[in-house]
Amino acid sequence: MTKLEEKIENLLKDIIEDLDYELYDVEYVKEGKNYFLRIYIDKPEGIDLKDCEKVNDAISDLLDEANYIKEPYFLEVSSPGVERVLRRDKHLEQNKGKEIEIKLFKKAQNGEKEYQGILKNFDESKIILEQIKQEKEGQEQVQNIEIERKDIAHIKTIYNW
Repeated sequence: MTKLEEKIENLLKDIIEDLDYELYDVEYVKEGKNYFLRIYIDKPEGIDLKDCEKVNDAISDLLDEANYIKEPYFLEVSSPGVERVLRRDKHLEQNKGKEIEIKLFKKAQNGEKEYQGILKNFDESKIILEQIKQEKEGQEQVQNIEIERKDIAHIKTIYNW
């Protein structure tokens, strides 16, 4: 998380929580020639368009007054979705024991660039995934894989449709 994203989170967190939502994440990105400030909100029963509109109305003026972002940008308020990006330790903690996908910046020594498995544990330097491989005779082989966090480009949950 960038310093700007942290400042924006600190500005908005209480307002969003007062509306009975969780501020899941803040993302400020440039895509093409446009900048986007994405505010991800959540609640136990899920998020709909009215929720996004309610939060948008509550934070728009505050963001303008704070004037943290100097260039023009698009404000988007949305749900983190079914397959959620896991950018923070709290996201990882909430998803221990669940299936996740990890994409690396570049191929590992074994030639892999993507991993799927059960999130077993993590610390500030690595993530431990449990993978179950099917053997030829129908038996399963369980292996734990340690992945250095500095090598990770993207982590998300996997929803089995």
